[in-house]
Amino acid sequence: MEILSENRAFGGTQGVYRHASTATQCDMTFGLFLPEEAKDGPVPVLWYLSGLTCTHENAMTKAGAQAWAAEQGIALVFPDTSPRGEGIADDEAYDLGQGAGFYVNATQAPWAPHFNMWDYLASELPELLGESFAVDLNRQAITGHSMGGHGALTLAMGLPGRFRSVSAFAPICNPSASDWGRKQLTAYLGEDEAKWARHDATQMMRETGFDGPVLIDAGTTDQFIDLLQPEALAQAMTARRQEGTLRLQRGYDHSYFFVSTFIEEHITFHAEALYRD
Repeated sequence: MEILSENRAFGGTQGVYRHASTATQCDMTFGLFLPEEAKDGPVPVLWYLSGLTCTHENAMTKAGAQAWAAEQGIALVFPDTSPRGEGIADDEAYDLGQGAGFYVNATQAPWAPHFNMWDYLASELPELLGESFAVDLNRQAITGHSMGGHGALTLAMGLPGRFRSVSAFAPICNPSASDWGRKQLTAYLGEDEAKWARHDATQMMRETGFDGPVLIDAGTTDQFIDLLQPEALAQAMTARRQEGTLRLQRGYDHSYFFVSTFIEEHITFHAEALYRD
C-alpha cells in the first residue's frame, strides 16, 4: 500500500492511499480519516460511498464530515466509485463506466474483468483496513450520496450483521424502475431482471429490510428526484414497518451543499448506533 498523502485534520489524520486490488485487477485509491482516538486503539468505522462521476476525493473535500467524525471519535472511509486506468473499459456517457461502478460485480463484457465493486467493498477493502489501520470492524456503519446512497443501502441489506446503521443522501432508490439504473444494471449484469433484485434498495427493503436504523434525506428541489424515486423506498419501508426515517428537505437540491448541511446529523445518527452496546 502506498501513502499518497497524510494531513493533520481536527486532531486526527486525513490520508489518501493506493493499493493493488485483486477484486478490480487494478490500482485503487481511497481516503481514510482517523480521529485522534485511533492513536490509543481501534475506532468505529463509517463508510461514505460517493455518486456518479465522483472519486474518493469529492466527499473527502466537500462534505465537511471530518470535523463531526472527530467529535464522535469515528473513522471515515472514502472509497473510489469504480476501477480506473488504461485498459479498463469505459463509456463516453458520464453514468456508465469509470466513475460509475454502481457497486455491483459485473458479469457482462467488457465490464466483468474489473468492475467488481461489490467484492471490493464487501471483502477486500475492509480486510485491508483491518490489517493496516486502527479501525474496529465489529462497529461499522455506512452512508452515501446518490449512486453511493444506492450502494450504501444495498450493501447494508445485502450483508446482514455487517453494519449497525445505514443512511443516505438522495439515494437512487429504485434503479430497476429508473433510467438511472436500468441502463447500468443491463450493461453490468445483463437483461435478466431477477439478477438486479439484490441491487435495488426498494426491492431489498420489501424482501429483507435492514436490522437496524435507517435515515434517508432527499431535497424537494433535487433536479434528479424523478430518477431517484424516494417515494418507492418510502412505501417499501412503510409496508415492512422498517425502523427508519425518510425526510424530504424543502428547497434542497442534489449538490454537496445539501450533503454538507445534514452531514452532522447523519454522523450523530451513526455514532449513536456505533457506540450502542
